[in-house]
Amino acid sequence: MPSAEEIVTRMFEKDAFSQWLGIERLAVKEGYCLLKLRVREDMLNGFGIAHGGITYSLADSALAFASNSKGRQAVSIETSISHIQKTKAGDCIVAEAKELERNQKLAHYEVRLYDEATKHTVALFKGIVYLSSKNWD
Repeated sequence: MPSAEEIVTRMFEKDAFSQWLGIERLAVKEGYCLLKLRVREDMLNGFGIAHGGITYSLADSALAFASNSKGRQAVSIETSISHIQKTKAGDCIVAEAKELERNQKLAHYEVRLYDEATKHTVALFKGIVYLSSKNWD
């Protein structure tokens, strides 16, 4: 079976959206993923702050990579996010995904998004994934 890093590398190579966002992989291990994104001007909404979809997308990518890193193919079935602090162009946002619970069919994850410079939490994301019977090979 491929390692967590090999699985995430394979996923990332085919993930045009995460690449377009400019996501950088900082760390990957089984059930865990740490990603970073720099907020760009073209990611801002009408208020001049990062569109909520940007932090959501970063968290969703962290969930996907963390949940697949254990070797079984997983897809999200329920997610939610709480936006806590605004982000602006130039900010570096880090997403840390951790597995909370796992059984044969489902796994629960929490993703904390924080400002790299201040370490202040900017959003909290929760996700549930369905674990398919297919393995990464």
